[in-house]
Amino acid sequence: MDYLLSDEQKMVQELARKIAVEKIRPVAAKYDQTEEYPWDVIKVIADAGLFGLFIPEAYGGMGINVLNLCLATEELSRACGGIAVCYAASALGTFPIVLFGSEDQKKKYLPDLASGKKVAAFAVTEPEAGSDASAIKTTAKKDGEYYILNGLKHFITNGGDAETYVVIAMTDKTKGARGASAFIVEKGTPGFTFGKKEDKFGIRASSTRELIFTDCKIPKANLLAKEGMGFIVTMRTFDMSRPGVAAQALGIAQGALDLSVKYAKERHQFGKPISSFQGIQWMIADMATEIEAARGLVYSTARMVDAGKTGVSKESAMAKMYASDVAMKVSLDALQIFGGYGYMKDYPIEKYVRDAKITQIYEGTNQIQRNIIALQVIKETAK
Repeated sequence: MDYLLSDEQKMVQELARKIAVEKIRPVAAKYDQTEEYPWDVIKVIADAGLFGLFIPEAYGGMGINVLNLCLATEELSRACGGIAVCYAASALGTFPIVLFGSEDQKKKYLPDLASGKKVAAFAVTEPEAGSDASAIKTTAKKDGEYYILNGLKHFITNGGDAETYVVIAMTDKTKGARGASAFIVEKGTPGFTFGKKEDKFGIRASSTRELIFTDCKIPKANLLAKEGMGFIVTMRTFDMSRPGVAAQALGIAQGALDLSVKYAKERHQFGKPISSFQGIQWMIADMATEIEAARGLVYSTARMVDAGKTGVSKESAMAKMYASDVAMKVSLDALQIFGGYGYMKDYPIEKYVRDAKITQIYEGTNQIQRNIIALQVIKETAK
């Protein structure tokens, strides 16, 4: 389908595709096996200017453009969902500063994030606060010109490798969700350490670690927005970042389809390529149609965000939910086309299945997305 992309958007898409084909695809299996953070690829992405796609020009970026971010993330994910999420997770950690940072905070942190010299991470999840972000227990107690952070975050993407963290902590537990606040915390701050690196099912090239805060002293100047706005910071950030997760899922699905079509044309049974069999053709038709439907939803949502439309929680949730469900179904169907070979690590398709699954889980499970969508639909219908 023709999505009427601008020349700039086509350039971003082509540049990301070139990096994916030439730099990511040849090393995707290696990083999946070793679980090393792909710094060499991150440098290539940074040198290409792609970290500037979600940062204003005044701070060294190319202007906030969520569709451009989605285009880049989709193309990188076609080659490796794990390496792509290292890039996309930095956008997730950067958005709170872009949206709520003071001028001083933006000048201090955004230029290094725009250049890719540093990567960012967003820390909300805790052992007892996953889907229920309001249940966080990490605290930030005011002490003169500082806040003292204590607590534990886990399942944090880019954890340990990122230099800049946005951390949600409770400044007033008596107020529930309204007692949460957001802070910028730099790697190397005394009292801020890292726990174990998780051994994951998929997206193994990305680092996922615990963040541990033990009497961690944070300057008052590192408070984002003001006290009590942590939950708003989180929800607004997710509205902007969920199309990026959807784009990751979209890229994984497209990559799986690409591989399965290529394999179906090469694999012969009963004297014919299996692509000539109606059963396989119907699977390919469904996969391609579902991907295109997801792409339309993702791009439209990204354009809404870029147009400055507020209140896009429903649309962002729809894009994330639908694209990730498509990624899971398409990757499984692609493995089915590969047959027994698809189940073997000698072939790349099983990795797409493993990478697809997390897109249905992080940044809000798809069950939570359905809650968001349904509540908004009910609210709109009641008007």
